[in-house]
Amino acid sequence: MELKRVVVTGLGALTPIGNSISEYWDGLKNGTSGCAPITYFDTEKFKTKFACEIKNYDPQDHFDRKEARKLDRFAQYALVSSSEAIEDAQINVDEIDKFRVGVIWGAGIGGLETFQNEVINFAEGDGTPRFNPFFIPKMIADIAPGNISIKHGFMGPNYTTVSACASSANALIDALNYIRLGHCDIIVTGGSEAAVTQAGMGGFNAMHALSTRNESPETASRPFDATRDGFVLGEGAGALILEEYEHAKKRGAKIYAEVVGGGMSSDAYHMTAPHPDGIGVERVMLNCLRDADMDPKEVDAINTHGTSTPLGDVAELKAITKVFGDHAKNININSTKSMTGHLLGAAGAIEAIASILSMQHGVVPPTINHTTVDENIDPSFNLTLNKAQEREINVVMSNTFGFGGHNACVLFKKWDA
Repeated sequence: MELKRVVVTGLGALTPIGNSISEYWDGLKNGTSGCAPITYFDTEKFKTKFACEIKNYDPQDHFDRKEARKLDRFAQYALVSSSEAIEDAQINVDEIDKFRVGVIWGAGIGGLETFQNEVINFAEGDGTPRFNPFFIPKMIADIAPGNISIKHGFMGPNYTTVSACASSANALIDALNYIRLGHCDIIVTGGSEAAVTQAGMGGFNAMHALSTRNESPETASRPFDATRDGFVLGEGAGALILEEYEHAKKRGAKIYAEVVGGGMSSDAYHMTAPHPDGIGVERVMLNCLRDADMDPKEVDAINTHGTSTPLGDVAELKAITKVFGDHAKNININSTKSMTGHLLGAAGAIEAIASILSMQHGVVPPTINHTTVDENIDPSFNLTLNKAQEREINVVMSNTFGFGGHNACVLFKKWDA
Protein backbone atom coordinates (compact mmCIF):
# COMPACT_ATOMS: atom_id res chain seq x y z
CA MET A 1 0.00 0.00 0.00
CA GLU A 2 1.37 3.38 -1.00
CA LEU A 3 1.22 5.89 1.82
CA LYS A 4 -0.31 9.32 1.24
CA ARG A 5 1.86 12.41 1.61
CA VAL A 6 1.00 14.67 4.54
CA VAL A 7 1.55 18.42 4.70
CA VAL A 8 0.97 21.21 7.22
CA THR A 9 -1.53 23.81 5.99
CA GLY A 10 -2.38 25.79 9.13
CA LEU A 11 -0.82 26.86 12.43
CA GLY A 12 -2.12 28.37 15.65
CA ALA A 13 -0.45 29.19 18.96
CA LEU A 14 -1.16 30.59 22.41
CA THR A 15 2.10 30.66 24.34
CA PRO A 16 3.91 32.45 27.18
CA ILE A 17 5.85 34.48 24.59
CA GLY A 18 3.06 35.23 22.13
CA ASN A 19 -0.71 34.81 21.75
CA SER A 20 -0.67 34.12 18.00
CA ILE A 21 1.66 32.54 15.47
CA SER A 22 3.20 35.89 14.47
CA GLU A 23 3.72 36.95 18.11
CA TYR A 24 5.12 33.53 18.99
CA TRP A 25 7.65 33.66 16.16
CA ASP A 26 8.74 37.17 17.14
CA GLY A 27 9.30 35.95 20.70
CA LEU A 28 11.28 32.94 19.51
CA LYS A 29 13.65 34.70 17.12
CA ASN A 30 14.25 37.53 19.62
CA GLY A 31 15.09 35.18 22.48
CA THR A 32 12.27 36.39 24.72
CA SER A 33 11.86 34.82 28.16
CA GLY A 34 8.24 34.08 29.06
CA CYS A 35 9.01 33.47 32.72
CA ALA A 36 7.85 35.78 35.51
CA PRO A 37 6.42 35.64 39.04
CA ILE A 38 3.11 33.75 39.22
CA THR A 39 0.01 35.94 39.20
CA TYR A 40 -2.71 33.27 39.49
CA PHE A 41 -2.34 32.58 43.23
CA ASP A 42 -0.36 33.50 46.33
CA THR A 43 3.01 31.72 46.16
CA GLU A 44 4.32 32.79 49.58
CA LYS A 45 4.54 29.22 50.88
CA PHE A 46 5.66 27.60 47.61
CA LYS A 47 9.26 26.63 46.84
CA THR A 48 8.91 27.93 43.28
CA LYS A 49 7.20 31.28 42.84
CA PHE A 50 7.41 31.71 39.08
CA ALA A 51 6.20 30.13 35.86
CA CYS A 52 5.64 30.85 32.17
CA GLU A 53 2.03 32.06 32.24
CA ILE A 54 -0.03 33.23 29.27
CA LYS A 55 -0.04 37.03 29.28
CA ASN A 56 -2.67 39.56 28.21
CA TYR A 57 -5.27 36.81 27.90
CA ASP A 58 -8.92 37.52 28.63
CA PRO A 59 -11.40 34.65 28.06
CA GLN A 60 -14.09 37.17 27.15
CA ASP A 61 -12.08 38.15 24.08
CA HIS A 62 -12.89 34.67 22.76
CA PHE A 63 -15.95 33.36 24.63
CA ASP A 64 -19.08 34.83 26.15
CA ARG A 65 -19.17 34.72 29.94
CA LYS A 66 -21.54 31.75 30.12
CA GLU A 67 -19.42 29.66 27.70
CA ALA A 68 -16.16 30.53 29.47
CA ARG A 69 -17.53 29.24 32.78
CA LYS A 70 -18.04 25.83 31.17
CA LEU A 71 -14.43 25.56 29.99
CA ASP A 72 -11.25 24.88 31.94
CA ARG A 73 -8.34 27.04 30.80
CA PHE A 74 -6.71 24.10 29.00
CA ALA A 75 -9.84 23.70 26.85
CA GLN A 76 -10.07 27.44 26.24
CA TYR A 77 -6.48 27.45 25.03
CA ALA A 78 -7.24 24.50 22.73
CA LEU A 79 -10.20 26.27 21.16
CA VAL A 80 -8.32 29.55 20.68
CA SER A 81 -5.22 28.02 19.06
CA SER A 82 -7.16 25.56 16.88
CA SER A 83 -9.44 28.34 15.61
CA GLU A 84 -6.38 30.32 14.54
CA ALA A 85 -4.99 27.27 12.73
CA ILE A 86 -8.32 26.48 11.01
CA GLU A 87 -8.64 30.09 9.87
CA ASP A 88 -5.01 30.07 8.72
CA ALA A 89 -5.69 26.94 6.65
CA GLN A 90 -8.87 28.52 5.22
CA ILE A 91 -10.94 25.43 5.93
CA ASN A 92 -14.62 25.84 5.03
CA VAL A 93 -16.70 23.03 6.52
CA ASP A 94 -19.30 23.48 3.77
CA GLU A 95 -16.72 22.71 1.08
CA ILE A 96 -15.13 19.57 2.55
CA ASP A 97 -16.28 16.12 3.64
CA LYS A 98 -16.75 16.73 7.37
CA PHE A 99 -16.69 12.98 8.04
CA ARG A 100 -13.08 12.89 6.83
CA VAL A 101 -11.88 15.71 9.08
CA GLY A 102 -10.73 14.63 12.55
CA VAL A 103 -9.37 16.16 15.74
CA ILE A 104 -6.56 14.38 17.59
CA TRP A 105 -5.37 16.41 20.56
CA GLY A 106 -2.77 15.95 23.28
CA ALA A 107 -3.04 16.81 26.98
CA GLY A 108 -0.86 15.42 29.72
CA ILE A 109 -3.18 16.37 32.58
CA GLY A 110 -6.32 18.13 31.35
CA GLY A 111 -8.49 20.24 33.63
CA LEU A 112 -6.26 20.29 36.71
CA GLU A 113 -7.51 23.67 37.95
CA THR A 114 -11.13 22.52 37.72
CA PHE A 115 -10.37 19.32 39.63
CA GLN A 116 -8.38 21.20 42.27
CA ASN A 117 -11.05 23.83 42.88
CA GLU A 118 -13.95 21.41 43.04
CA VAL A 119 -12.18 19.14 45.53
CA ILE A 120 -11.15 22.11 47.70
CA ASN A 121 -14.73 23.43 47.72
CA PHE A 122 -16.04 20.01 48.76
CA ALA A 123 -13.40 19.59 51.47
CA GLU A 124 -14.20 23.01 52.93
CA GLY A 125 -17.93 22.33 53.00
CA ASP A 126 -20.13 20.33 55.34
CA GLY A 127 -19.66 17.03 53.52
CA THR A 128 -22.65 17.46 51.22
CA PRO A 129 -21.55 16.56 47.67
CA ARG A 130 -22.40 19.85 45.98
CA PHE A 131 -20.39 19.76 42.78
CA ASN A 132 -20.64 21.96 39.72
CA PRO A 133 -22.59 20.10 37.01
CA PHE A 134 -19.75 21.00 34.63
CA PHE A 135 -17.08 19.55 36.94
CA ILE A 136 -16.52 16.36 34.95
CA PRO A 137 -16.92 17.75 31.41
CA LYS A 138 -14.57 20.64 32.29
CA MET A 139 -11.93 18.33 33.75
CA ILE A 140 -11.63 15.35 31.40
CA ALA A 141 -8.69 15.53 29.01
CA ASP A 142 -10.70 14.47 25.95
CA ILE A 143 -13.06 17.46 26.20
CA ALA A 144 -10.63 19.68 24.26
CA PRO A 145 -10.89 17.84 20.92
CA GLY A 146 -14.57 17.24 21.63
CA ASN A 147 -15.20 20.97 21.88
CA ILE A 148 -13.10 21.68 18.78
CA SER A 149 -15.15 19.24 16.71
CA ILE A 150 -18.44 20.56 18.09
CA LYS A 151 -17.50 24.15 17.31
CA HIS A 152 -16.40 23.45 13.74
CA GLY A 153 -18.56 20.46 12.80
CA PHE A 154 -15.71 17.99 12.17
CA MET A 155 -17.02 14.42 12.36
CA GLY A 156 -13.96 12.25 11.74
CA PRO A 157 -11.79 10.55 14.42
CA ASN A 158 -11.83 12.51 17.67
CA TYR A 159 -9.79 11.70 20.76
CA THR A 160 -7.01 12.74 23.12
CA THR A 161 -3.55 11.22 23.44
CA VAL A 162 -2.14 11.14 26.97
CA SER A 163 1.56 10.39 27.36
CA ALA A 164 2.65 13.07 29.82
CA CYS A 165 4.93 15.61 28.12
CA ALA A 166 4.97 13.61 24.87
CA SER A 167 1.17 13.85 24.50
CA SER A 168 0.87 16.36 21.65
CA ALA A 169 3.80 14.87 19.73
CA ASN A 170 2.00 11.52 19.93
CA ALA A 171 -1.17 13.25 18.73
CA LEU A 172 0.73 14.62 15.75
CA ILE A 173 2.12 11.19 14.87
CA ASP A 174 -1.34 9.61 15.13
CA ALA A 175 -2.72 12.32 12.86
CA LEU A 176 0.10 11.72 10.37
CA ASN A 177 -0.66 8.03 10.22
CA TYR A 178 -4.45 8.38 9.93
CA ILE A 179 -3.96 10.58 6.86
CA ARG A 180 -1.14 8.47 5.43
CA LEU A 181 -3.38 5.41 5.53
CA GLY A 182 -6.21 7.20 3.75
CA HIS A 183 -8.65 7.37 6.66
CA CYS A 184 -8.82 11.19 6.76
CA ASP A 185 -8.23 14.18 4.51
CA ILE A 186 -7.57 16.69 7.30
CA ILE A 187 -6.81 16.43 11.02
CA VAL A 188 -6.64 19.25 13.53
CA THR A 189 -3.90 18.23 15.93
CA GLY A 190 -1.78 19.71 18.69
CA GLY A 191 -2.09 20.02 22.43
CA SER A 192 -2.92 22.27 25.36
CA GLU A 193 -2.15 22.46 29.06
CA ALA A 194 -2.96 24.75 31.99
CA ALA A 195 -1.19 23.29 35.02
CA VAL A 196 0.06 26.54 36.57
CA THR A 197 -2.09 25.98 39.65
CA GLN A 198 -1.48 25.34 43.34
CA ALA A 199 -1.77 21.61 42.72
CA GLY A 200 0.51 21.68 39.68
CA MET A 201 3.24 23.78 41.25
CA GLY A 202 3.03 21.99 44.57
CA GLY A 203 3.10 18.56 42.99
CA PHE A 204 6.10 19.22 40.77
CA ASN A 205 7.91 20.92 43.65
CA ALA A 206 7.32 17.87 45.82
CA MET A 207 9.20 15.71 43.34
CA HIS A 208 12.02 18.27 43.02
CA ALA A 209 11.38 18.72 39.28
CA LEU A 210 11.11 22.52 39.14
CA SER A 211 13.75 25.22 39.19
CA THR A 212 13.75 27.27 42.38
CA ARG A 213 15.68 30.23 40.98
CA ASN A 214 13.25 32.71 42.54
CA GLU A 215 15.80 35.53 42.57
CA SER A 216 15.99 35.52 38.75
CA PRO A 217 12.95 33.80 37.22
CA GLU A 218 13.51 35.14 33.71
CA THR A 219 16.79 33.17 33.54
CA ALA A 220 15.57 30.04 35.37
CA SER A 221 15.02 27.90 32.27
CA ARG A 222 18.60 27.29 31.13
CA PRO A 223 18.93 24.07 29.11
CA PHE A 224 22.47 22.67 28.77
CA ASP A 225 23.87 25.17 31.29
CA ALA A 226 25.98 23.72 34.10
CA THR A 227 23.88 25.57 36.69
CA ARG A 228 20.47 24.31 35.53
CA ASP A 229 18.33 23.14 38.44
CA GLY A 230 15.02 21.96 36.99
CA PHE A 231 12.38 22.91 34.48
CA VAL A 232 10.04 25.91 34.48
CA LEU A 233 6.33 25.16 34.24
CA GLY A 234 4.55 26.74 31.29
CA GLU A 235 1.03 26.79 29.88
CA GLY A 236 -0.68 27.32 26.56
CA ALA A 237 -1.48 25.51 23.32
CA GLY A 238 -0.32 24.82 19.80
CA ALA A 239 -2.39 23.64 16.85
CA LEU A 240 -1.41 22.27 13.44
CA ILE A 241 -3.59 21.41 10.47
CA LEU A 242 -2.30 18.21 8.84
CA GLU A 243 -3.69 17.50 5.41
CA GLU A 244 -3.32 14.95 2.65
CA TYR A 245 -1.23 16.57 -0.06
CA GLU A 246 -3.56 16.01 -3.04
CA HIS A 247 -6.49 17.29 -0.99
CA ALA A 248 -4.54 20.41 -0.04
CA LYS A 249 -3.40 20.92 -3.62
CA LYS A 250 -6.94 20.59 -4.97
CA ARG A 251 -8.29 23.32 -2.72
CA GLY A 252 -5.26 25.58 -3.29
CA ALA A 253 -4.07 25.56 0.31
CA LYS A 254 -0.77 27.13 1.27
CA ILE A 255 1.72 24.59 2.57
CA TYR A 256 4.16 25.23 5.42
CA ALA A 257 6.04 21.92 5.40
CA GLU A 258 5.76 18.21 4.81
CA VAL A 259 5.55 15.80 7.73
CA VAL A 260 7.84 12.98 6.62
CA GLY A 261 8.21 10.77 9.68
CA GLY A 262 7.27 9.99 13.24
CA GLY A 263 8.91 7.69 15.76
CA MET A 264 8.02 6.40 19.21
CA SER A 265 9.81 4.38 21.89
CA SER A 266 9.90 3.73 25.62
CA ASP A 267 12.78 4.03 28.06
CA ALA A 268 11.37 1.16 30.18
CA TYR A 269 13.59 2.49 32.93
CA HIS A 270 12.06 4.83 35.56
CA MET A 271 8.82 6.69 36.30
CA THR A 272 10.34 10.14 35.92
CA ALA A 273 14.08 9.93 35.17
CA PRO A 274 15.45 9.32 31.65
CA HIS A 275 17.81 6.46 31.00
CA PRO A 276 21.27 8.00 31.73
CA ASP A 277 22.68 6.69 28.45
CA GLY A 278 19.71 7.90 26.42
CA ILE A 279 18.93 4.44 25.02
CA GLY A 280 15.22 5.12 24.50
CA VAL A 281 15.93 8.54 23.04
CA GLU A 282 18.44 7.07 20.62
CA ARG A 283 15.88 4.50 19.52
CA VAL A 284 13.07 7.03 18.98
CA MET A 285 15.22 9.16 16.68
CA LEU A 286 16.33 6.09 14.72
CA ASN A 287 12.69 4.96 14.45
CA CYS A 288 11.71 8.38 13.15
CA LEU A 289 14.50 8.49 10.56
CA ARG A 290 13.61 4.97 9.44
CA ASP A 291 9.94 5.90 9.14
CA ALA A 292 10.90 8.87 6.97
CA ASP A 293 13.40 6.76 4.97
CA MET A 294 15.94 9.47 5.65
CA ASP A 295 19.68 9.43 6.26
CA PRO A 296 20.80 11.11 9.51
CA LYS A 297 23.09 13.38 7.48
CA GLU A 298 20.03 15.04 5.94
CA VAL A 299 18.96 16.56 9.27
CA ASP A 300 19.92 20.23 9.62
CA ALA A 301 18.37 21.17 12.97
CA ILE A 302 16.95 19.52 16.10
CA ASN A 303 14.54 21.17 18.50
CA THR A 304 15.43 19.12 21.55
CA HIS A 305 13.25 18.17 24.49
CA GLY A 306 15.83 20.15 26.47
CA THR A 307 13.92 20.77 29.71
CA SER A 308 16.79 22.28 31.76
CA THR A 309 17.03 19.30 34.11
CA PRO A 310 20.44 17.97 35.21
CA LEU A 311 19.86 14.43 33.90
CA GLY A 312 17.62 14.89 30.87
CA ASP A 313 19.69 17.37 28.88
CA VAL A 314 22.86 15.28 29.01
CA ALA A 315 21.06 12.01 28.19
CA GLU A 316 19.45 13.55 25.09
CA LEU A 317 22.75 14.91 23.78
CA LYS A 318 24.42 11.52 24.32
CA ALA A 319 21.69 9.96 22.19
CA ILE A 320 22.17 12.59 19.46
CA THR A 321 25.86 11.72 19.32
CA LYS A 322 25.05 8.02 18.92
CA VAL A 323 22.52 8.61 16.14
CA PHE A 324 24.28 11.32 14.15
CA GLY A 325 27.98 10.68 14.85
CA ASP A 326 30.31 13.29 13.39
CA HIS A 327 27.38 14.95 11.60
CA ALA A 328 26.07 16.11 15.02
CA LYS A 329 28.50 19.03 14.98
CA ASN A 330 26.88 20.27 11.73
CA ILE A 331 23.39 20.34 13.25
CA ASN A 332 21.88 23.40 14.91
CA ILE A 333 20.58 22.09 18.23
CA ASN A 334 18.32 24.27 20.36
CA SER A 335 15.77 24.22 23.18
CA THR A 336 12.89 26.65 22.87
CA LYS A 337 11.83 25.67 26.41
CA SER A 338 14.49 28.16 27.51
CA MET A 339 11.94 30.79 26.42
CA THR A 340 8.51 29.16 26.78
CA GLY A 341 9.14 26.94 29.78
CA HIS A 342 7.77 23.41 29.70
CA LEU A 343 4.17 23.21 28.50
CA LEU A 344 3.89 19.52 29.46
CA GLY A 345 1.31 17.95 27.12
CA ALA A 346 1.39 20.97 24.80
CA ALA A 347 5.20 21.03 24.48
CA GLY A 348 5.41 18.81 21.42
CA ALA A 349 2.89 20.95 19.53
CA ILE A 350 4.45 24.36 20.13
CA GLU A 351 7.93 22.95 19.48
CA ALA A 352 6.80 21.34 16.23
CA ILE A 353 5.48 24.76 15.22
CA ALA A 354 8.79 26.38 16.22
CA SER A 355 10.61 23.81 14.08
CA ILE A 356 8.42 24.50 11.05
CA LEU A 357 8.76 28.27 11.41
CA SER A 358 12.54 28.02 11.77
CA MET A 359 12.67 26.05 8.52
CA GLN A 360 10.36 28.49 6.76
CA HIS A 361 12.30 31.59 7.84
CA GLY A 362 15.81 30.12 7.78
CA VAL A 363 16.41 31.10 11.40
CA VAL A 364 17.12 28.80 14.36
CA PRO A 365 15.73 30.30 17.59
CA PRO A 366 18.25 30.48 20.42
CA THR A 367 18.73 28.49 23.60
CA ILE A 368 18.76 31.45 25.96
CA ASN A 369 20.11 31.88 29.51
CA HIS A 370 23.33 29.95 28.92
CA THR A 371 26.19 31.30 31.03
CA THR A 372 28.25 28.33 32.28
CA VAL A 373 29.71 25.47 30.24
CA ASP A 374 28.76 21.98 31.39
CA GLU A 375 31.85 19.75 31.24
CA ASN A 376 29.58 16.74 30.64
CA ILE A 377 28.47 18.17 27.28
CA ASP A 378 30.56 17.78 24.12
CA PRO A 379 31.85 21.28 23.22
CA SER A 380 31.53 20.51 19.49
CA PHE A 381 27.73 20.75 19.69
CA ASN A 382 26.22 23.91 18.22
CA LEU A 383 23.56 24.53 20.87
CA THR A 384 22.52 27.87 19.30
CA LEU A 385 23.36 29.65 22.52
CA ASN A 386 21.78 32.98 23.48
CA LYS A 387 21.29 34.32 19.96
CA ALA A 388 19.31 33.14 16.92
CA GLN A 389 21.34 31.84 13.99
CA GLU A 390 20.52 32.12 10.31
CA ARG A 391 20.95 29.04 8.13
CA GLU A 392 19.14 27.10 5.45
CA ILE A 393 17.10 24.29 7.00
CA ASN A 394 15.70 21.58 4.76
CA VAL A 395 14.96 18.96 7.41
CA VAL A 396 14.21 19.58 11.08
CA MET A 397 13.61 17.12 13.91
CA SER A 398 11.48 17.77 17.00
CA ASN A 399 11.99 15.64 20.13
CA THR A 400 9.50 15.27 22.99
CA PHE A 401 9.69 12.95 25.99
CA GLY A 402 7.41 12.31 28.96
CA PHE A 403 7.30 10.90 32.48
CA GLY A 404 6.79 7.16 32.23
CA GLY A 405 9.54 6.87 29.63
CA HIS A 406 7.43 7.98 26.66
CA ASN A 407 9.51 9.19 23.70
CA ALA A 408 8.19 10.79 20.51
CA CYS A 409 10.06 12.27 17.56
CA VAL A 410 8.75 14.00 14.42
CA LEU A 411 10.54 15.00 11.20
CA PHE A 412 9.52 17.89 8.99
CA LYS A 413 10.83 18.65 5.52
CA LYS A 414 10.95 22.01 3.77
CA TRP A 415 8.21 22.37 1.21
CA ASP A 416 9.34 22.95 -2.34
CA ALA A 417 6.40 24.02 -4.43
